[in-house]
Amino acid sequence: METNTSAMVVSHGDPLCLKLVTTDIPKPGPKEVRVKIIVAGVGWADIMARRGGYPLAPSLPFVPGYDFAGIVDEVGDEVSEFNIGENVVGLNPKYGCYTQYLSISTDLLVKYPKQLSAAKVCALSLNYLTAYCMLFTKANVQPQQTILVHSAAGGVGSALAQLANQFGVRVLGTASSNKQETLKELGVCPIDHYQNDFVQEVLSYCPRGVDAAFDSVGGAHLNRTVKTVKKGGIAVSYGFSGGSFGGLFKMIAGVVQLGILNILPNGKSVNFCALPSEVDKNRQWYKQTLTQLINMLEREEINPIISSVVPLSQVHKAHQELESGQCIGKVLIKCAETT
Repeated sequence: METNTSAMVVSHGDPLCLKLVTTDIPKPGPKEVRVKIIVAGVGWADIMARRGGYPLAPSLPFVPGYDFAGIVDEVGDEVSEFNIGENVVGLNPKYGCYTQYLSISTDLLVKYPKQLSAAKVCALSLNYLTAYCMLFTKANVQPQQTILVHSAAGGVGSALAQLANQFGVRVLGTASSNKQETLKELGVCPIDHYQNDFVQEVLSYCPRGVDAAFDSVGGAHLNRTVKTVKKGGIAVSYGFSGGSFGGLFKMIAGVVQLGILNILPNGKSVNFCALPSEVDKNRQWYKQTLTQLINMLEREEINPIISSVVPLSQVHKAHQELESGQCIGKVLIKCAETT
């Protein structure tokens, strides 16, 4: 029988805790397809999970990874809508995408044209879906409004910037000094949050505050982000890392914090976005929106920034790169060779 190589977190700690494991190739269930994964995405949740700070991660040992793009390799007995050889992209709420072959339910898959880059398509299924959900479902951002995006040169941040620009939304974005040019290329008004107080900077541009702000850090950082939002505006949180590797306490504290922020008499609201749960909650929205994003990519209306594509055999380097905070855009793992 053919074998399947996966990258597995065998213990909590540094990037070398990721080890390659070989198993039998998975057999798809009746309503599943087996995907030969071309690339899998690396996200901050993966970093936290490896460090032991992501309460939603499976028990050790586990294979990380939410997002992937690949080719249908085998179809289950009851599957009629997918055929062997078709290109597909998806998000797996159960984790497990750092692997050469993945058996997955068809309602998590969307086809994409073969001429599109698998790397750029993969970025859509976590980063751009998260950005789209926050902009238009959570914050209901409208044309001509102004938003604040933290880490605007990152995977989700750059997706927020590109989507906002497409819909006529002005973007202020924070990033370190070496990423300021990237922000300008994205049409973002750059703020160096290491050199300047981002609250003061934002309020110098928008004295009444921004219409919406997007924060992946949580904690004290989220409190300060809320200060940049105008009365009647909204802050959307999409992480409780606290600037490090998260943890159960930080997640619980983050949930409590959201509740407190929403009862303050300041006329502002705070929402939260966790994409895997959004996908589980509404598969129809997920597939329709991902299809819309693929169409936007095909029309060159959006263009995901790819920081690097690292071979599966060197998966630890992908984690090192993202954890360093120096990358711009999406970090990917090349899982299987394509012919």
